[in-house]
Amino acid sequence: MDTGKEHISLATPHMSDEGYEQEFIKEAFDTNWIAPLGANVTGFEDDLCTYICAQAAAALVSGTSAMHLAIRAAGIGKGDIVFCQSLTFAASANPVVYENATPVFIDSESDTWNMSPEALERAFTKYPKAKAVILVHLYGTPAKLDEIIAICKRHGAVLLEDAAEALGATYGNKKCGTFGDFGILSFNGNKIITTSGGGMLLCNLPDAVERMAKVRFWAAQSRDPARYYQHSELGFNYRMSNISAGIGRGQMLVLNERLAKKRYIYDYYSQKLDGLDGLEMMPRISGQNCWLSCIQLNGKISSATVIDALFADDIESRPVWKPMHLQPFYHDCDYIDNGGVAEMLFTSGVCLPSDTKLNDKELGRVCKVIKGLWK
Repeated sequence: MDTGKEHISLATPHMSDEGYEQEFIKEAFDTNWIAPLGANVTGFEDDLCTYICAQAAAALVSGTSAMHLAIRAAGIGKGDIVFCQSLTFAASANPVVYENATPVFIDSESDTWNMSPEALERAFTKYPKAKAVILVHLYGTPAKLDEIIAICKRHGAVLLEDAAEALGATYGNKKCGTFGDFGILSFNGNKIITTSGGGMLLCNLPDAVERMAKVRFWAAQSRDPARYYQHSELGFNYRMSNISAGIGRGQMLVLNERLAKKRYIYDYYSQKLDGLDGLEMMPRISGQNCWLSCIQLNGKISSATVIDALFADDIESRPVWKPMHLQPFYHDCDYIDNGGVAEMLFTSGVCLPSDTKLNDKELGRVCKVIKGLWK
């Protein structure tokens, strides 16, 4: 839409002013390590493990591929039941189907917008042999980990922690992505740091090093150590390139700055939009990284009205994720309800521009458009 004003995006890549990414990319060009593997790949894995305190990691082409190989590494396969958070992006659940397992979707709770521990416990009552739980830290807000971890241990289930939106978020004194048996990160273009595309699989089990070696093997087409091309297992073309990993290494050097700006954006909206009848900010809890700042509309102004008004001013926003149990592809899957929290958040929630390049003038413009709807 041509409004004559500068477009404001929801979230876009933000390269360092210092050009750190270019330095790592130049090194890859200078050494001709352009294809997958190389010093940047192992360096990025090491940098991430050091930052997040994970036992081992594998750099992959996407967060989706990381989730897929986590499911394989956990031994999940045909006929297995996997409990998945319903309020999330499809990439959290689709890899379950890749491995011919069966997703059962779990409703959210309102304190964090994440998986309801009470609904999860009822899900285990209905499906006592369920093999795994896929937990999501939605929009960078840590889930109720203490309760969910206890439930998984009590029922002997593997915990896969989808921290794709939660890099840098913490729960207690630990970073999200390190609580589950496996942790998944994403470096898509709209994430806090990016490799243009890309993801990372983390492992926190005692045999993490061995498991991640197996994951890297699968991710490189499961090529056996032979003179010729031999494959004794099904493989995938999932390994991150040395160029992409170089971008990631540079982005790691500004991660703390990006986290600070994301939290600043949330606090800015929270202050400027305070007092608007029926408008609430998403819950703000300790350790949150505020990847996307979201609002909830439960009054005379609807979420659709806010999105339309912002669009008319060339400002990008979007609804909260449409729950998986409402998606046409998953209409036959079971769903464990908790009072319809996920559906309510979908119909009433709006993700506001949270680009770390936004200045106060641009943030003020977003707020002006929203506040104008109450006049």
